[in-house]
Amino acid sequence: MAGAVDDSPPAEPPHLSAMPMALRGVAAGALALALLLLLGLAVDHWPFAWDRAILTGLRTHAQSQGLRAAAVDFTALGSVPVLVLMVAGAAILLLARGWWLLALATVASGISGGAVVTWVKLMVARPRPDLVPHWVDVHNASFPSGHAAGSAMVYLTLAALATQLTGHRRVRHAIVAIAVLLVGTIGVSRVYLGVHWPSDVAAGWCFGTLWALGWWWATAAARRSWGCARQ
Repeated sequence: MAGAVDDSPPAEPPHLSAMPMALRGVAAGALALALLLLLGLAVDHWPFAWDRAILTGLRTHAQSQGLRAAAVDFTALGSVPVLVLMVAGAAILLLARGWWLLALATVASGISGGAVVTWVKLMVARPRPDLVPHWVDVHNASFPSGHAAGSAMVYLTLAALATQLTGHRRVRHAIVAIAVLLVGTIGVSRVYLGVHWPSDVAAGWCFGTLWALGWWWATAAARRSWGCARQ
């Protein structure tokens, strides 16, 4: 019929890259930071001297009710309920578009990454900082920061998905910059609130970033293999 509109969704995004160019620098930075942490652990014992200096310095020189309230608000964006809602919402939108493989990978990345973080917390069993009072309640081990790892996994995955919706390089870079700023702020809020050593947060950032982009690479590779097999 003339004028009819085809509403059938494409099977997957047509140009899903193995790793969005705008995120390669983030991945390289995460890898470099992870190597620095391992080197520091090889020559010293945690908490590192800079762990103590940053934690006490923030509490001494940056203490205010406004910053405390802002930190509580930002740290909530890395909480499990918020991250679960973000992943569920993204999965629903991807399924609505017919992109079931991306939806499955997004959910699997979040669930498996959370399980790994929980396991590492139990194995390492690093105590929470006791140098300053905690400004939010915490109930498990300190290393790595679940908020830092979870926010990196989820928000960088969402940023990677969002970069597929535009071919404009500056827009892609802006999307990634916003995600990195959000993840960074959530991690810093955990230190400011006194519930994590900075090295906990750095390790969480490294793991979450590499985990999310590793899943992205694996998903893109699976799509290419599947596409070749169907030809």
